[in-house]
Amino acid sequence: MASPLSFRTVELPLRHAWTIARGTSTVKRNVFVEVRSEGHVGYGEAAPNVRYGESWETVEAALHKLAPVLEGRDLRHFRDVSEAVDAALPDNPAAKAAVDLALHDWAGKVMGVPLYRMLGVDPGRQPVTSMSIGIDVPETLAVKVREAADFPVLKVKLGADRVQEVFGTVRALTAQTIRVDANEAWKPDEALAHIQWLSTQGVELVEQPLPAADVEGAKWLRARSPLPLVADESLTKASDVPKLAEGFHGINVKLQKSGGIREALRIIETARACGLKVMLGCMVETGLGIAAGAHLAPLVDWVDLDGNLLLAEDPYRAHPVVQGRIQLGAGAGLGVEPR
Repeated sequence: MASPLSFRTVELPLRHAWTIARGTSTVKRNVFVEVRSEGHVGYGEAAPNVRYGESWETVEAALHKLAPVLEGRDLRHFRDVSEAVDAALPDNPAAKAAVDLALHDWAGKVMGVPLYRMLGVDPGRQPVTSMSIGIDVPETLAVKVREAADFPVLKVKLGADRVQEVFGTVRALTAQTIRVDANEAWKPDEALAHIQWLSTQGVELVEQPLPAADVEGAKWLRARSPLPLVADESLTKASDVPKLAEGFHGINVKLQKSGGIREALRIIETARACGLKVMLGCMVETGLGIAAGAHLAPLVDWVDLDGNLLLAEDPYRAHPVVQGRIQLGAGAGLGVEPR
């Protein structure tokens, strides 16, 4: 019996060169999954990130390994299938996320309901998403800010140097709310100095100022920071959350680094129990991956679901964004189809 799983890798050129503290990219290679059964097709996406030890090659290898595991399985036995995927892919969160998204999309289509209804989530409580501005020269920063004019909130990427130049360029161009993401670029002393300055510039929060390994530095910085600190690279799974409460005010959960919707929900629940605020973020993904996050977004405080807007062209018919809010319709499953 053939496996219900198939996949392909697609090259996705970016609208602008994407620069963060770790480097620059102009193209992404994501892996797209389909699960087929009972006349329905569920779609999923893997957006692997080298920061978490994954690439499109490792995702493909993991999916080749998984395909025979799913042969002959009844996908309606959702929990059993999901546990089999977890067991087969313990160290491949993006690959696991792709299959998890596809299974949820398939299940929603079988039942004829959107994912948010399956999860008991109110789509009307969708927070606004930020629009990310990568590190760049002043002229290109100005272009990016103009392109993001319809978003009430920006996320500005900062690195180890040019902090005041990059941020100051953006701030001089707009009165929009700004969040900052340092992507592990700073040391504790300089992080505190940067954050103290940023607190005078109308910044809402600072994401991952220190390397994830600097646990003691995070505790030291949290005790002194005038702005909320949000963990990103420090977090991949629910069991990471309790110890982060000592170093951060909130966490950033991403489906691609957590392995999909099921683990993301566990992370959100654990964060709430630990008194942490929650951001829902993304990698550079198409409208397919972004849609999955959008169905969970009403459960969190902050949203950063803009990955598809960084692409030169989105191969999926993404949910529209109106004044920064993703508009989820009544379509079954994720509600997104290929163009």
